[in-house]
Amino acid sequence: MVAASRFFGWSVAWSAFVIAVFAWGIGFYGPSVFLQSLHETRGWPISQISLAVTGHFLLSAIVIACLPEIHRRLGIAKTTFLGAVLTAAGLILWSGAREPWQLFAAAIPSGAGWALTSGAALNAIVARWFDRDRPMATALAFNGASVGGVLFVPLWVWLIRSIGFPSAALLIGGCMVATVAYLCVRFLTKSPEDMGLAPDGDASHQAGARPEQRRTRIEIVRSARFITISAAFSLGLFAQIGLLAHLVARLTPELGIEHAGFLVSLATVCAVIGRTAAGKWIGEHDRRFAAAANFAVQIGGVLLLIFASGWMGLTLGCVLFGLGIGNLTSLPPLIVQKEFEREDVATAVALIVAINQGVFAFAPAVIGAMRDTTADYQFPFALIAPLQLLAAVIILLGRRSTRAPATSP
Repeated sequence: MVAASRFFGWSVAWSAFVIAVFAWGIGFYGPSVFLQSLHETRGWPISQISLAVTGHFLLSAIVIACLPEIHRRLGIAKTTFLGAVLTAAGLILWSGAREPWQLFAAAIPSGAGWALTSGAALNAIVARWFDRDRPMATALAFNGASVGGVLFVPLWVWLIRSIGFPSAALLIGGCMVATVAYLCVRFLTKSPEDMGLAPDGDASHQAGARPEQRRTRIEIVRSARFITISAAFSLGLFAQIGLLAHLVARLTPELGIEHAGFLVSLATVCAVIGRTAAGKWIGEHDRRFAAAANFAVQIGGVLLLIFASGWMGLTLGCVLFGLGIGNLTSLPPLIVQKEFEREDVATAVALIVAINQGVFAFAPAVIGAMRDTTADYQFPFALIAPLQLLAAVIILLGRRSTRAPATSP
């Protein structure tokens, strides 16, 4: 038994936060920096490098769909450490590529590593420790993703310019492996049952019995609850990733590269604020309604980015859009928690994240092609707002399928 002066689960949530900082800093925000570096130093076409980035995300989507089985076979701690090792190996291969085809080989370990340390993995780390307080714990863990963007983008730029891409990759990859190894041994190897605890630090006898049977993937995917969650957030993330990938390019002509970079960082900071506020507020409130409101706030930001000019309007657009960025990754697991049986949650979350990632992997290329066709961002960004509106409608339509609430995990 462990003294209950501080619930150990919060240490696990902070561990997930740190893992998210590395995972997003390398596996999500890193490729945009790698793309520019490889284009400048190797002279390879951006389109070729972009295809490798898409391969990175598509492969990870396949691995994420299998994540619950991997966790059951290896355990969360070993799986997370393996993810860190694969991420570091992929990173070193990206930095050492001498021919474009080698980027696709590098995308195999980097994509697998991203899958084992990102959204569905973080949810699995947090879920077994929290039920009642899961919104706040999830918000804390996923805030590491936003912090990873704030810290790693300028860090990558500075390190690559100072010591070169290969040395920077070796340094960052080594730091991730060492840090994650410590967190796995110190925190992730333990479970509530090992410590005589139940979720949220309650007495162990309060841990609810698990349902006798677990639905198959096909049964989960065919349910109206799953379809409306997956469809809504796939559309929302496609819109979000497409806009974020081109936000600097949209802002630079009017504000300059320095101010454009500042506004992207400001949007990322707002993501932390928005996710933390949602985590504190959501509690027993309607989580689908919260998702629809989140889409509505982002639509306001997109409209300003389409029609506004000057720093004031564009800044407000980035703030409104940024407030919703983080919730698009943290809300799906929270909705699933409320609407699916306990033993189905991990599988449902993994499938939703995998589908979402398979969809948004194509967003930067689609928005970029539309921009090249029309020579500005008004039309591409004008597509984003209706996609988010449709996402809000779909998530609200799904409320009809939740009249008989599932057992909360």
